[in-house]
Amino acid sequence: MIRTFAALFLALIAVPAAAQLRIDITSGSQAAMPVAIPAFPTGAPVATPAGNTAELGRQVADIISNNLSGTGLFRPLPAGAFAAPTMNQVNAPPFGSFRTAAAQALVTGFVTANPDGTLTIGCTLYDVFSEEKLAAQGFTVTPAGWRRAAHKCSDIVYSRLTGESGYFDSRIVYVAESGPRTKRVKRLAVMDQDGANHRFLTSGASLVLMPRFSPVNETLSYMSFQNDRPRMWIYNMGTGQQQPVGDFDSMSFAGRFSPDGRTLVFSVTRAGNSDIHAYDVASRTTRRLTSGNSIDTSPSFSPDGRAIVFESDRGGSQQLYVMNADGSGAQRISFGEGRAGSPVWSPRGDLIAFTRIQGGKFRIAVIRPDGSGERLLTDSWQDEGPSWSPNGRVILFSRTERNGRSSLRSIDLTGRNDRRIPTPLEASDPAWGPLLR
Repeated sequence: MIRTFAALFLALIAVPAAAQLRIDITSGSQAAMPVAIPAFPTGAPVATPAGNTAELGRQVADIISNNLSGTGLFRPLPAGAFAAPTMNQVNAPPFGSFRTAAAQALVTGFVTANPDGTLTIGCTLYDVFSEEKLAAQGFTVTPAGWRRAAHKCSDIVYSRLTGESGYFDSRIVYVAESGPRTKRVKRLAVMDQDGANHRFLTSGASLVLMPRFSPVNETLSYMSFQNDRPRMWIYNMGTGQQQPVGDFDSMSFAGRFSPDGRTLVFSVTRAGNSDIHAYDVASRTTRRLTSGNSIDTSPSFSPDGRAIVFESDRGGSQQLYVMNADGSGAQRISFGEGRAGSPVWSPRGDLIAFTRIQGGKFRIAVIRPDGSGERLLTDSWQDEGPSWSPNGRVILFSRTERNGRSSLRSIDLTGRNDRRIPTPLEASDPAWGPLLR
């Protein structure tokens, strides 16, 4: 549980245009903004099921620091470079200390325990030089929800300083891999976007692949080889209930939900060909969208639900195509050297991320929906399976090294901030979920 409240703070305080502190996140040479993020103070420390409030204040600051530094846009300053505000200074910080440390922005707040067992976590962003309060919000959470409050605070700071929505209060689902290469165990796993709160969703008794979040609820789709029958399943993480998708006598795979979560598009293989089908989640009825002597797969809806990008070899090689949501009007959009696959439409609608296969390398690339502006973002040996952050500014993907080990990575749209996402086991097939509600 997490509740925001407006009584503690103003949600956003406008400042004169000349004083606005802002980062241009579209710049490929943007220097990281120095930010002070001291431990969030508390009154008299109180023991809670989540830990002592003083320790929680330090951990909240650490999470915000890690989130912001991971974007490559912010440079949290060492704690010893400034004097941390006390509880009484949260609304009137000692700005001189932060100016001396060369901080441009200050993120501070507090953690207090409430009589009903909940916690209150306040978050405030300041422009150090103008001493302006740029944004402030408070959250009342259960002890189990304190990390979400830290992620929400990170989102507030990111949004106010970049002009874009944040993406930290979100989760990732992926395939956790273990065991020898000849007898691989693959389990569904879900975690916060920073790797915390990790848990397994399946036991590993059956091979699983390609998990994908629904954008509107606790549901995801995936492919399972349960009972040696490769087929699509829908899994409700809230109830643990699962249901098969359709009743096909052949392999079904590569599913993705529509923006409203009501439709799942996926591929079905028959007689060496693969065609794209649409499954109505409520009625459990299926209709075929493509046909012909080709392999059509990896469909992904546009954010407005009107179009679908997919990969096909109908033109002689594996390339990207865009068609209407009813399967009509397919047009090829990729024409570069090599092959193109696993496309996924950005939630912003402006770009499609995909895997470019060229010269023996698998690299993450982006292209506009009309086929223009293709750019490579990575240059490793085997990067594949892109998935967008909720704000469409960062791409999650899996990387396999030449030694066969796989991990999750992320890259921003400038191609400059390539970072590893921590997982307890090897990892592949990631999908970034929507912002939590």
